[in-house]
Amino acid sequence: MSGIARLQLTAFDTPDPLALARFYSTLLGLPIAEQTDDDWVELDAGGAATLAFQLAPARRAPAWPQDGALQAHLDLEVGDLHEGEAAVLAAGATKSETQPGTTFRVYLDPDGNPFCLVLAGEG
Repeated sequence: MSGIARLQLTAFDTPDPLALARFYSTLLGLPIAEQTDDDWVELDAGGAATLAFQLAPARRAPAWPQDGALQAHLDLEVGDLHEGEAAVLAAGATKSETQPGTTFRVYLDPDGNPFCLVLAGEG
């Protein structure tokens, strides 16, 4: 099936684009692309859809799950949830108090954005 467009990237608003880019660079094993300014940082996915981080000084983390305010989140596939958890915590994530499933776990990035580690084959 042919679409109208191709996904280029997903952008996150953040008060510190480089710091959040470094966090996701560690999680995904993607290098940070060459920067042209401090207001926009992208990961280099070798031409595939990637993540970008744009300066938004007034940005606030969603209040999920308390207010049902989750706007979007990433599902990141791992082969082992325990190993994945140890790695994302070491990289600077925090584990969410809310854990609604058994084949995935919810974490917060350094800016408070939720993301999930999903057991391979369970997504």
